Amino acid sequence: MSSQQPYSFFASVEKSFDRASKFTKWENGLLEQIKACNSIYSMRFPVKMDDGSIEVIEAYRVQHSQHKSPCKGGIRFSEEVNQDEVMALASLMTYKCAIVNVPFGGAKGGIKINPRKKSVYELEKITRRYTSELVKKNFIGPGIDVPAPDYGTGEREMAWIVDTYSSLKPGDIDAAGCVTGKPITQGGVRGRKEATGLGVFFGIREVLNMPDEMKKLGMSVGVEGKKIIVQGLGNVGYHCAKFFREHGAVVIAIAEYEGAIFKADGLHEEEVFQHRKATGSILNFPGATNLAKSGDALEMECDVLIPAALENVINGENAPNVKAKIIGEAANGPLTPEADEILAKKGILVVPDMYLNAGGVTVSYFEWLKNLSHVRYGRMEKRFTENMNGLMLEQIETLTDRKVTAKERKLIIHGAEEVDLVNSGLEETMIGATREIMEIWKSNPAIPDMRTAAYVCAINKVGTTYAELGIFP
Repeated sequence: MSSQQPYSFFASVEKSFDRASKFTKWENGLLEQIKACNSIYSMRFPVKMDDGSIEVIEAYRVQHSQHKSPCKGGIRFSEEVNQDEVMALASLMTYKCAIVNVPFGGAKGGIKINPRKKSVYELEKITRRYTSELVKKNFIGPGIDVPAPDYGTGEREMAWIVDTYSSLKPGDIDAAGCVTGKPITQGGVRGRKEATGLGVFFGIREVLNMPDEMKKLGMSVGVEGKKIIVQGLGNVGYHCAKFFREHGAVVIAIAEYEGAIFKADGLHEEEVFQHRKATGSILNFPGATNLAKSGDALEMECDVLIPAALENVINGENAPNVKAKIIGEAANGPLTPEADEILAKKGILVVPDMYLNAGGVTVSYFEWLKNLSHVRYGRMEKRFTENMNGLMLEQIETLTDRKVTAKERKLIIHGAEEVDLVNSGLEETMIGATREIMEIWKSNPAIPDMRTAAYVCAINKVGTTYAELGIFP
């Protein structure tokens, strides 16, 4: 038996935090407070399964920080869920929200089940019971703690949560704001489903548009023609592949847990998705080559490698074989600290998860604001904008004696709809965060990598909040 200690995701987050804290001005006591998980709710509850048996479900909700209220973080359904993982993900949420200037504290939830092995009715009972447990302990609410989808969950589970919460809190006018990632009909916001993948695209695009960074890596500026590999064809991986392909990049390989496929002239994510839906696997996709193992895709030559599945997929063992020039962490914690050190020595730029996959929480913030304001984005100004744009266009056409085409007219007059405003806000957020982190990194040559710079950014923002509150003068 190996004498090595079991891997701790939370310990690796703390290690990254400690590495970055040396570049901040805060005293040790405040740093320890920022680092600690404030509240940990570990629960066990019985649920009757379809066959009549009773299963005791293991579940968690961790509130890492209340420096801002409410707390915010997803709920994942996975057999791998444990307290250490949920604590790590909750702490990353605190730092993520701070970096992208979303006024939430970090939280995370998890239920230790395999959703593929449960019926829809069993999943509903488990989700509703979990919600009622959170309500009992005051661990959920629009001003307390606002969950969202994560690995293994989606709009359906969020709809069950908001319905259960509303039934237990009758008369709460802001009940829809107790959870985000809901269906549009239940108070969701347009653009939420693709938000994380689109945010990853915006963040990496901004890096690719930085001439100094591209020169260091020996790459041309811009997205066009870049070779992309995506690991994971879930919601995030699918949309990462989609937006890169639509903007001129070539997705040469896609990996999933059953294997990986390669096609030099590019894969179309929707076609691969439909093939997997029909056959149960991405393997044997027409025109593509099957790779021996799923992990082989991580070691292929490419410009940008995007791990968009689970944590620890690039570690001390396979990191020496990685040949990508840039790694964009779409998943949470896909690199171990050992991998970080190896990749830094190889000159590979790692764009860190703690801000790169913040698209989901950014758009969740917009959804939460929508729920509290009780009005859809664009409803009050869309028609006014179109009318004013139409009047201006008529005046320009009269003065210049030139008529625009029907296509041009539609484009010019168009008033922003909800999804336009949401995507615009997301783009602004990701560009601003990327530039801020890069500026911190460049301003201090001692900061070793972009991840450390991101932690410095987060620690300073959380520390400033505590200092301004007078908690730690």
